[in-house]
Amino acid sequence: MAYNLFSRAAQPAAAYEQSPQFAGGKFRNAAPRHALGALKTLQVMWRFATGKPDDSVPREPVPVYAVMRSDLLAAPDLSLWRLGHSTLLFKINGQFWLTDPVFSERASPFQFMGPKRFHAPPITIDELPPITGVILSHDHYDHLDYAAIQKLAPKVEHFITPLGVGDRLIGWGVPADKVQQFDWWQGTTIGGLQLVATPAQHFSGRGLSDGNSTLWASWVLIAGQGADQVRVFFSGDTGYFDGFKAIGERFGPFDLTLIETGAYNADWPDIHMHPEESLQAHLDVQGRHLFPIHNGTFDLSLHPWVEPFERITALAAAAQVPLVAPIMGERLDIRAPALSTHWWRKVEPQAVAQTEGLGAALARQPGAW
Repeated sequence: MAYNLFSRAAQPAAAYEQSPQFAGGKFRNAAPRHALGALKTLQVMWRFATGKPDDSVPREPVPVYAVMRSDLLAAPDLSLWRLGHSTLLFKINGQFWLTDPVFSERASPFQFMGPKRFHAPPITIDELPPITGVILSHDHYDHLDYAAIQKLAPKVEHFITPLGVGDRLIGWGVPADKVQQFDWWQGTTIGGLQLVATPAQHFSGRGLSDGNSTLWASWVLIAGQGADQVRVFFSGDTGYFDGFKAIGERFGPFDLTLIETGAYNADWPDIHMHPEESLQAHLDVQGRHLFPIHNGTFDLSLHPWVEPFERITALAAAAQVPLVAPIMGERLDIRAPALSTHWWRKVEPQAVAQTEGLGAALARQPGAW
């Protein structure tokens, strides 16, 4: 089934003209993005089609903890579950929040081709309890799932998005009174949870003619007051840039950072971060626990499936940063999350040797990250 391959944001471009990120009818990054060019793009597509290494997919099934609605309702406040890729479920102030919900089998405009899931979601949309809010970072297919939005809409009170993404949802039939959309450094408070859209370095579009017609963002989540306050940073998709330091200065320190660590490649250096940059972004925003996301669920690059986990593990250990990397569906305490148990090594046993070698190299080069 195909859907919305060429769909545009519903709102006319003139509505965004007051945004500092909008110029010439398009949204833009603070610094110009590296352009592949037509020839390089064709070369990359050819490598994806003919040169994918065998280890870009897991050798064994990815472990998943099944999650039931009763588990969610009984869980303590300030809980977090990773459902896959960049889809995370939060329980904050007794309310449930989802980031970038993707539940379809493929992250693609088509469900007969394109990147296919390595594991099923730990819970179905039907089994989810009522959701206070869905937080979206941008409109790419591995972050904005049309079928999931259609099923979620009746049970979601609020959709919180960057500029233009909300208009796309309205164009898909989501009631306009459920949608709030923001420019960078704007936000809202719902049910005691403060949400602020913060800068990211990326791009947008779902078809051949709508590139950068919607904005992309990272998000800051702040719950509670005083000594009980909890701060979480969700990077969305982004390359490394100096905006992380500005976010840390305004809103840090963070108890937990959810940082993109996967689907990177030297051919697109400024729209996805290599693990060294993911660690630096965590340090820049003044994070405590580092939770690498955007990995493990879809095959979106040419690196080995296990590589993002192993590289960030070694880098975090060398920098003495506590690393959080739960099994899909495993519950975490946001305030004091359990540290990584390296579950992926049961899927890829050779990863232990890989990490030991990388860890030794980093130990010889302190500060290499």
